[in-house]
Formats: sequence, C-alpha cells, structure tokens
Amino acid sequence: MVREFREFILRGNVIDLAVGIVIGAAFGAVVTSFVGDVLTPLLGIIGVPDFSTATVRVGSADVRWGTFANAVLSFLLIAAAIFFFVVKPVNRLNEARKTEPEVGTTTMECPECLSSIPSGARKCAFCGSPQAV
Repeated sequence: MVREFREFILRGNVIDLAVGIVIGAAFGAVVTSFVGDVLTPLLGIIGVPDFSTATVRVGSADVRWGTFANAVLSFLLIAAAIFFFVVKPVNRLNEARKTEPEVGTTTMECPECLSSIPSGARKCAFCGSPQAV
C-alpha cells in the first residue's frame, strides 16, 4: 500500500498539477496586486468613483451594492489585464513561432470509404483509393 501511494505521488501528472497550482496561485496574487494597486487607482484619475461605501436601506437591512459593483469592476479589470498582458502576447508569440503553412479547411468525401479528406488529395489517406482531382 505504501508503494502504491509513493507511485501515485511520484506520477508525472500529479507533480505537474501541483506545480501548476502553486504557479497559478502566485500568478493570481501578481494579477490581483496589479489590478488593485495599479489599475484601480488609475481609474480615480479618469473619474471612476469608489463604490465600496454605497448602500441602500431596505427595511432594516443595508444592501451594500457598492461592494458588489467594486467586485464586478475588479473582475473586469482582472479579465482585461489577463487578456491584454498574457493572452495577446502569447498568441502573438505563438503566431511568430509558427513554421508550417495553414492547412486548407476545404474537404471532400472519399467515394470509396466516405471519409473526409482534403480536397486536393490524389489518394485517400484512409483506404488508399485514387481520387479524381
């Protein structure tokens, strides 16, 4: 039983998952700090108010809608920061690293095996039958 547990723990994907979670948590802290300490204060410059103290009295309860509005604003800022500072640069990097040309998406059906094959194919990759081009 100890041997099985050791094999489970030392499996590659468990270690990769653990590393991913730790790196993700650290990255989350960086993004949260960037939004809270850099982007949110910059919103004050352009006139976006802090809603944290905004409330509405309903009967004897205080509905703190401003805290919710700040959370939504923070979510949008985090999403924008991730998109513009992570997703866009990584997509640009992947596009620059691409060495193979785009494969055409037009396909035709092989009359022999009815598989979907590229329209310029001279031979079916599945059944080997010659194709009329």
